[in-house]
Amino acid sequence: MSISPTIPGIESLSLLVTQEIQVNASLETTFESLLEQLGPENESPEHKMPMKLEAWPGGRWYRDLGDGNGHFWGHVQAIKRPTLLEITGPLFMSYGVVSNLQYRLSEANGGTLIKFHHKAFGLIQEEHRKNVSTGWGHMNDRLKARAEAKRK
Repeated sequence: MSISPTIPGIESLSLLVTQEIQVNASLETTFESLLEQLGPENESPEHKMPMKLEAWPGGRWYRDLGDGNGHFWGHVQAIKRPTLLEITGPLFMSYGVVSNLQYRLSEANGGTLIKFHHKAFGLIQEEHRKNVSTGWGHMNDRLKARAEAKRK
């Protein structure tokens, strides 16, 4: 028997999502809201999905389902309050892939500018590739709303 491997092109092995979000809240409030949104207040467009985020270098980001069950999403690669949060890991993809998730915050226009990116490399399933922008867009919209609501 002969098996011929299929070698995918680099385009099918990589993923890049970028977004800039202008938030009408301070750096500190926005960063605090980011930690809440990625942690206990996390939700997808379909449902609430509380996560645990250990906000220190090497800290885990995971979904705790109780009784020792859950889903590991990544580790905090870098954190510099209130301007940077970077996470590396498989995120929501439970297969051969690695991601880098980065939130860079800076003061801009009387509020905060967030430069967001999610870069991934690996055997990315088409369903994830198709839905990732919508998912991050929803998450980042919730982050913005959370931070701006605290300001009022």
